[in-house]
Amino acid sequence: MAILTVASLKKRFGGLVAVNGVDYSFPSGEISAVIGPNGAGKTTFFNLITGIYVPDGGRIELDGKSLVRVKPHVIAKLGIARTFQNIRLFGSMSVLENVMVGMHIHLKSGTPGTILGWGKVRHEEQEARRKAYRLLQYVGLERHFNEEASSLPYGAQRKLEVARALAVQPKVLLLDEPAAGMNPRETAELTALIRRMQRELELTIILIEHDMKLVMQLAEHILVLDHGEKIAEGGPAAIRNNPKVIEAYLGKNAVEEGVMA
Repeated sequence: MAILTVASLKKRFGGLVAVNGVDYSFPSGEISAVIGPNGAGKTTFFNLITGIYVPDGGRIELDGKSLVRVKPHVIAKLGIARTFQNIRLFGSMSVLENVMVGMHIHLKSGTPGTILGWGKVRHEEQEARRKAYRLLQYVGLERHFNEEASSLPYGAQRKLEVARALAVQPKVLLLDEPAAGMNPRETAELTALIRRMQRELELTIILIEHDMKLVMQLAEHILVLDHGEKIAEGGPAAIRNNPKVIEAYLGKNAVEEGVMA
């Protein structure tokens, strides 16, 4: 059963068509990947789903509810969270505070209560801190809870972004190149974390990733984009041997020579 569906999705920037009529349904509770060469439209695709960009045509639906022209914070509240290709943490804030930022859309206390320090507000903040700490435990960062986010090693910062996204309480988690810049040990830890999130939290996870080994290990379903268009879809085995996919990544000569992706 699909949880997230796009149909005839289009986005152009002037004369450049970044996403061109893409149709795809992401199965609920499973791991999918969106792959393609640089400039294929992958991050634009994520930006359309999360409301950063408004599509020029087509549909985006979460559980049958349209997300077109819905504000990003509302989309987050409906159940879609993401991480970014370039890490976007609040470097001078503590690790714990960064996770708490992800919870703000679910907090009920308004500005007057925060200023006046009402008891209800203090209780809600304490509960938010407890939940944030539990999320840090989940990703293995609890011992760093009081450190500045900018002081963390690169791989730990990636995990912190994941913890902050989990604080949104998502149904669907979008990971934009989560393994970028990681060493083999960090990538292995990330792979284990993604599998655990899918299994234990029953999340639908969609990742953009250039590490094809990681994609083939994790993804049950793969959408391939090239120049904004869908050129293939299917499971890892089908995608690995698809001539269009090989050509998009390695060039026409690779297909003619029988090179495998």
